[in-house]
Amino acid sequence: MAAETATLRSGAPVRVRDARELALRVLEAALGPQRLPAEETFQRLASRTRLDARDRAFARRLYATVFRRLGEIDRLIERTCEHPPKRTVRNLLRLGIAQLVHLGTPPHAAVGETVGLTRRLVPAYAGFVNAVLRRIARERPRPLEGEEAGRINAPSWLFAAWSRAWGEDAAVRIAAMHLREPPLDLRPLADPEAWAQRLGGALLPTGVVRLPGTGPVEELPGYAEGAWIVQDVAAGLPALLLDPRPGERVLDLCAAPGGKTVQLAAAGAVVSAVDVSPGRLARLRANLERTGLVERVEVVEADVRSFRPGSPAPRVLLDAPCTATGTIRRHPDIQHTKRPEDVGRMAALQAELLAAAAEMVAPGGVLVYAVCSLHPAEGEERVAALLEARSDFASDPVRPEELRGLPARIDERGSVRIFPFHLEEKGGMDGFFTARLRRRA
Repeated sequence: MAAETATLRSGAPVRVRDARELALRVLEAALGPQRLPAEETFQRLASRTRLDARDRAFARRLYATVFRRLGEIDRLIERTCEHPPKRTVRNLLRLGIAQLVHLGTPPHAAVGETVGLTRRLVPAYAGFVNAVLRRIARERPRPLEGEEAGRINAPSWLFAAWSRAWGEDAAVRIAAMHLREPPLDLRPLADPEAWAQRLGGALLPTGVVRLPGTGPVEELPGYAEGAWIVQDVAAGLPALLLDPRPGERVLDLCAAPGGKTVQLAAAGAVVSAVDVSPGRLARLRANLERTGLVERVEVVEADVRSFRPGSPAPRVLLDAPCTATGTIRRHPDIQHTKRPEDVGRMAALQAELLAAAAEMVAPGGVLVYAVCSLHPAEGEERVAALLEARSDFASDPVRPEELRGLPARIDERGSVRIFPFHLEEKGGMDGFFTARLRRRA
């Protein structure tokens, strides 16, 4: 296959020839000093290769397995290697072990292809990688399971944070869910029952169709005509709880890439979608074009903190930027690219965004605040701080029946906390926090 030249953010040229090398480059970017998001690197590099959909899917599954099982894989490396290998060599070993232990790749292919990649990139270490992987192939270690697997593979600072916030039992269940490959959730814009039947998926209580998470979504029926959007069942809850009437004006703040914008517009709301990122807004516009909702949405490129709408709105949704630790099951690199200090940094930004959003709510209007984070500092504590600072706002408690059968924890303020282990028997959900507030008239 012809080699293609791609470029990481650092500007260094990268030649990606096959799926395993693509997976390696994603690991190098995410686990290196820059801690780049895996999906961002994958899309940038994959777009510059001639890899087909099958090879891309294998690369994605390979690096995701390393991120999910990193603690376990590194323990094997430390047990097998007398001296710690250098970063690129360690990442090559991680790829080989993921194939041998977790993906069921035939040993001759897992070892041979990984050694071949080593010979091409760091030839001096080909013999070393060959020896380590052959030893592991002979020993045939089994993947860890249950509580032990969750504890070993979750970064210690994250597991400790979840334990402090939600208790150790909940932390164990969260970590265990992060080891599982998530299903694919699609939200049809109309007639979800018919789409569930056509796609062969399970219909969840909020009108989401759940499928096994395999294969390119672009090849599924309904994609080209914009009949549905990809959206985790938990991610659709904030817009459902905002509940705008047809024709009612909605400000969707930090809106890109646009899942909730599409959801609101499809429900008949008149939406102004505001986001500061031109690149993410391009994805939002593409989603609107695919679903045929361009005419129903005003797209605004602006920083929410300085944005001033023409007049306050009766409904405001702020799905704020966050550490995204609730989405680790879908993006397992997050647990390795985030650091403890990121929680405080994001909480400070969220406080500014929430204060700005409150100013945009009309008297008597509703503000829904949401984050896909598992940290109270980004959720419950942000809402408590706003209510303390703004006597003109009060909680608008969510009633259990509004969840339409979805499992969740509703706190004393009526805010909703969803954990990854909710709906566990059907594949789980993204972790989310959603609060609904009302401005006094």
